[in-house]
Amino acid sequence: MAEPPERDPFPEFRLDSDAGATFALESKGKWWHAGFHLTTAIVGPTILTLPYAFRGLGWGLGFLCLTVLGCVTFYSYYLMSKVLEHCEKAGRRHIRFRELAADVLGVGIGAILLAGECLKIMYENLSPNGSLKLYEFIAMVTVVMIVLSQLPSFHSLRHINFASLILCLGYTFLMVGACINAGLSKNAPPRDYSLDPSGSSRVFSAFTSISIIAAIFGNGILPEIQATLAPPATGKMVKGLLMCYTVAFLTFYSAAVSGYWVFGNKSNSNILKSLMPDEGPSLAPTIVLGLAVVFVLLQLLAIGLVYSQVAYEIMEKQSADVKQGMFSKRNLIPRLILRSLYVIFCGFMAAMLPFFGDISGVVGAIGFIPLDFILPMLLYNTTYKPSRSTLTYWINLSIIIVFTGVGIMGSFSSIRKLVLDANKFKLFSSDVVD
Repeated sequence: MAEPPERDPFPEFRLDSDAGATFALESKGKWWHAGFHLTTAIVGPTILTLPYAFRGLGWGLGFLCLTVLGCVTFYSYYLMSKVLEHCEKAGRRHIRFRELAADVLGVGIGAILLAGECLKIMYENLSPNGSLKLYEFIAMVTVVMIVLSQLPSFHSLRHINFASLILCLGYTFLMVGACINAGLSKNAPPRDYSLDPSGSSRVFSAFTSISIIAAIFGNGILPEIQATLAPPATGKMVKGLLMCYTVAFLTFYSAAVSGYWVFGNKSNSNILKSLMPDEGPSLAPTIVLGLAVVFVLLQLLAIGLVYSQVAYEIMEKQSADVKQGMFSKRNLIPRLILRSLYVIFCGFMAAMLPFFGDISGVVGAIGFIPLDFILPMLLYNTTYKPSRSTLTYWINLSIIIVFTGVGIMGSFSSIRKLVLDANKFKLFSSDVVD
């Protein structure tokens, strides 16, 4: 008598019944496509906040934190890719963090907010007495994002994300050149690298800065990116990570050093604004700053698209019918409506709460530190079960313990700064609060 078929213990990971995975995360990509996606997810305009993060740490601790967090996140993502490869070999592809990646909503909101601020910067330089407000520029960006959001899958973004890689190199080098020019000019601002004289404030500022740097390195969508690779994915993700981190270290260090060198503890949460002070002449040629702002704006659209794929996949798992085509009326209409509503929500939140500098710290501490510094170590130790006598086990355990503490302190200090800055907050303000 034939034995009954074995029940699938992981039905939630079967792709033949998951429209979200089949459509939004179709697996056709090469390793360099993963590199493009990873670079867009990690190397974005948030690097313009690195000089701002350094002002809470100083030169020595700033370099140390940037290096340590970079190395730990690379190691973390490497372990996560190995866990995902192990699951694929076992016959099941874990393709998303699900609710654990809910913090990517903050990234989508931040991308729209920064893009709106870029438009506002250009507008104010062209029309200094203009009447348009920040929320109106955010509305313009939201309309563009609604159109772009209809690109059906993560894989369909590969060309956009290659352009994003070129753009991030472009505006970083423009910004570095602008900072060097500003630092050597007769209008160079006075440099002060001193930290807060109060011991407690210095500690809180340091942990807030660490949280901001963690958010800059953060990538809550690595499983989704790995899911876009054509199987087998073995080894492909590591090549993509190497491409991404080559670009990351090149841009992160140059942006942090040049910006903090010029502005010190007066660095703005968007270094481009420091180069265009409210009082006095611009500290760099207008054409250079204008081109950098355009590059930033264009890449922010790509970043918003990349991080929105998580939400689209979750929505389409419930709303789409995998048995019908991706462009069938049955799937096209719900996709159009739901994606548009999601982008409108992000745009509304960006316009209502323009507190990007403080939000970056909170998102880094509460979202990215657990997701990128703790969870991969736990999953690796649970999946591969390394012996307690091995170095890998103790490295992973040490990272878990250290970054649990950093996450708790970072959360407290970031929320503290949010509370202290509360009197500066105004709903639908025309200025982004640092």
